[in-house]
Amino acid sequence: MASFRCKIEPVSETHEESAVLPHLPKCMIVGWLSICLLSLCSLHTIADEISFQRDIRPILSDHCLKCHGPDASAREASLRLDIEDSALQGGDSGVAALTPGKPDQSELIRRILSEDESEIMPPPEMKHPLDATQIALLSRWIEAGGNFDEHWSFQPIEQPATPTFDSSEDTRHPVDSFVNARLASSPLTVGRFADRYQLIRRLYFEITGLPPTIDEADAFVDDPRPDAVERLIDRLLASPHYGERMAWNWLDAARYADSNGYQGDGDRTMWPWRDWVVRALNEDLPFDDFTKWQVAGDLLPKPTTEQVLATGFFRNHMINGEGGRIPEENRIDYVMDMTETLGTVWLGLTFNCCRCHDHKYDPLSKRDYYSMFAFFNQTPVNGGGGNPQTPPVIPVLSYEQQDQREDLNRQIEQAIARLERWQSKNTETDSKEGDQQEVPFRQRSRGQWEQWLKENVDLGEEVKQWTQTLITQMQTRERLDASVPKVMVLGDQSNKRKTFLLNKGLYNQPEDETTAATPARLPDILANTPETRKGLAEWLFQDDQPLVARVTVNRIWQQIFGTGIVKTVEDFGTQGEWPSHPALLDWLAAEYENQNWSTKALLRSILCSATYQRSSTHSSTALEWDPENRLLSHGSRFRMPSWMIRDQALAVSGLLNQKLGGPSVFPYQPPGVWQDATFGKRTYSLSKGKDLYRRSLYTFWRRIIAPTMFFDTASRQTCSVNMSRTNTPLHALTTLNDTTFVEASRVLAQSILVESQNENIGVDLETAFRSVLIRPPKLREISILERSFSRFLDYYQDHPDESQRLLSVGQAAQMETEPEQLSRLAAMTAVCNGLFNLDEALTRE
Repeated sequence: MASFRCKIEPVSETHEESAVLPHLPKCMIVGWLSICLLSLCSLHTIADEISFQRDIRPILSDHCLKCHGPDASAREASLRLDIEDSALQGGDSGVAALTPGKPDQSELIRRILSEDESEIMPPPEMKHPLDATQIALLSRWIEAGGNFDEHWSFQPIEQPATPTFDSSEDTRHPVDSFVNARLASSPLTVGRFADRYQLIRRLYFEITGLPPTIDEADAFVDDPRPDAVERLIDRLLASPHYGERMAWNWLDAARYADSNGYQGDGDRTMWPWRDWVVRALNEDLPFDDFTKWQVAGDLLPKPTTEQVLATGFFRNHMINGEGGRIPEENRIDYVMDMTETLGTVWLGLTFNCCRCHDHKYDPLSKRDYYSMFAFFNQTPVNGGGGNPQTPPVIPVLSYEQQDQREDLNRQIEQAIARLERWQSKNTETDSKEGDQQEVPFRQRSRGQWEQWLKENVDLGEEVKQWTQTLITQMQTRERLDASVPKVMVLGDQSNKRKTFLLNKGLYNQPEDETTAATPARLPDILANTPETRKGLAEWLFQDDQPLVARVTVNRIWQQIFGTGIVKTVEDFGTQGEWPSHPALLDWLAAEYENQNWSTKALLRSILCSATYQRSSTHSSTALEWDPENRLLSHGSRFRMPSWMIRDQALAVSGLLNQKLGGPSVFPYQPPGVWQDATFGKRTYSLSKGKDLYRRSLYTFWRRIIAPTMFFDTASRQTCSVNMSRTNTPLHALTTLNDTTFVEASRVLAQSILVESQNENIGVDLETAFRSVLIRPPKLREISILERSFSRFLDYYQDHPDESQRLLSVGQAAQMETEPEQLSRLAAMTAVCNGLFNLDEALTRE
C-alpha cells in the first residue's frame, strides 16, 4: 500500500528521515536504498518507467538548480544539471555528473552519498538534503540511461488519444476516460452521482454565481428528459449573470481596482473596462480575440472603441503619486508590472524572478525579461504626477449614458428634419441666414443655431419653439458628453524608446540595449510579424505556442474543481507542480484550440462530465489516500468565495439588484475604515436605495483597504491567479454580524411571514431552509429548527428592545406588524441568519 501512497504524494516531498540520512554510515545508506528500490519496484508497477519530467526534474529543481541551473551568476563550478550536455561533460572539474547506466560510478550519486562535508551535495549549510526515495529515484533513473527531456510545459501541445474502457456510462465522456484511467492505478473507485438538488445548486453557482430558486430546483428535479442537465447548462451559459460570475477571477488577474494605491490612493475610473469584460464573456468572445484586444486592441486595423477599451487591462496597475518619487522610476515600475502580468496570466511563468538576474530554475534569462519589457516600453505615460487618468485615455459611455445619447440623437434628428421641412416651404428666409447661410442645418453647432434664432426675429412662434427645443437638446448632449468617464488605455508614442537591461532592476542603471523579442527557449515569432504588442499578441496564439492554452484551461479547471490540474496555477516552470492528469490537461488545451477558443464550449464540456457531476460524499479510503481529491474519485467540496456568499444572501432574501454594469457602488461598511487607512483623506459615502444591493462585482475597490465584507480575496495590487482559502473566526464574524447578512436574514424572514398563512411554524421553517439550501429538509432538521425558533422566540418575547434592535438593521423597509408579532419576526430572522451560516450554505457541495 505504501507504494501507491508514494505515487499520489509529490516524490520530492521532504520526509523526517531525510534530515539524518546523509549522515548515516554508508552501509546503512545502502540498506536504505535497497529497501527503497524494492518499494519503487512495486511503485512502478503503476508507471512502467521512471519519468524524467514527473520524478527527476522536480528533485533536481528543488535541490540542485539553485547552484547548477540557468542563472549563470549563481552557477557553481560551471556545472548545469538542467541540460544533458553539461551534466554529461561535467563542470570545472571535468568529471561527468552522470555515467548513464552506472549510478554507482556517477559523480552525482557519489556526492549525494558522501560523508565528507566538503563534498556532500547539497552542501550541509543548505539544510535541504535528499531523502531515501529521492536518492533511489535518481539512481534508478541513471541506471535506465539518465535521459533528459524538455520541460513538459514547453513541449508542443498534441491532443492525446482518449483512454479506452468498457462502454460504461462513466467513460463515454473524454474527461471521464482520463480521470478514470488515473483512478485505475490507485485503490480508489468513482463515487456516486450528486442528487439533482445538489447538482442544480452547484451548477447555478458555477455558471452564474447565484443560487436557483425553489421553483427552478423543483422543475429540474422533476424534468424527466435524458438531456435535462445539458439543457440546464445551456440555459445558464446564456444568462447575463454568467459574465458577472466569470469576470471576478479575471479582475483579480488584471489587478482591477477603483483607486491608484499607495498612500495617496486617488480614485480612478476603470469600471467601463470591467463592464467590457462582462460583455465580452457573455458574448463568448473567443479567448484569442479576448486576449489580442487586451494586449494590442489599439494596434488593430481601424480599432473599435471596445477594442481600444480592452487594453485597459494593462493600465490597471497601481499608480504612485507620492511626492518626491522620480517619474522615470514610476514609469519603469509600470512597464515591469505589465510584463510580469502578461507572463503570469498567459504564460504561467514567474518573470519577476528575472528582473535582476537569469532565472534560477527556468530557462528564462534577464535578457528575455527586458526583451518582453520592450513590447510595453513605448507607452507615452511618463510616470509623473498622481493623476489617475494619465493619457492615453478614451471616453466611454455607460449603458444608461448610451441610451440617453441615442435618445438625444434621435430627438435632435427629428428636430432638424422638422426644420428642414419648414425651410423647404419657406425659402424666403435664405436672405436672413447671415453667417449661417452656407452651413447646412445638419452641420450646425449649437452656437450657430442660437445665432440663427437671434438673427431671424420674424420666425413664427412654432418655429422658434422648435429651434429652442433643438438648442436645449444639443446642450443636454454636450453636458452628457462632458460627464462621460475617461478610461486609461494603451497606446504607443511616435518616438520609439530604446530599451536596456537594468542592473538589479534599477531604472537609473542601464546595461546592454535590447529590442522587443519573445523568450529564446520558447517558439520564435513567425517571420514578418511586427515587433510590437500586436506581434506579441499574435505570437501568444501561434500553432506552436505550448503555454497559453494549457495555462488557461488549468485556471478554469481550478475555478471549477478548487485545484488546478497543475496545482501551481501561476507557475508552469520547473518549480511548479507536476500535473495530476498530464494527458487530460493536453486534451483540454487542444480541445480549447479546436473549439476556436470558446470558453463557453470548454466549460460545457467539463460540466457535462460525470467527473463534475459526482457527489462530494467520499469514503474513508479516499480521505486517507487522496485527502485533497486530486484524483477526483468524488465531487470537489470547498467553501465558496466570500463575494459569492454575499451575493447568495442578497439573492435568497430578494434584495439583490440585478442591474448590469455602471459605476462602482458603496455597500455597507463599518464607519471610519477609509479614514483610518488614508489618514483622513478619504471618506466612505454609503450608497442609497437599490445600489446597496448590487452584486459584489460592482463594489468600489479601494486598493489601500479592500472592501471589508470580503475575505480571502486578492489584494488587487498585483496580478493574482491563485485562490486563497483560509478558515478563521473572522469569517464567521462577517457572515453572522455584517449588516448585509443580518438585513438579508430579516428581509427573508419578512417575506416568509408575510406570505405565510400557516399556524404551523414548521412550514415556514421549511420554506426558509429551502430558500437557502434548495433541497427539502429532513424531519430531524425541521425538528432542530423548531427548537431553535422556540428558544429565539422566548428570548425576544422577554427582550422586546432586542427585537427592535435586530429588526432595525439595514435600510430595507421593515414589515408593518403588530407589536406582539415583532418577537416572532425577530426569531425567524435569527433562524434565517443561522441558515445563512450553515456549512452547507457556505460550501460548494
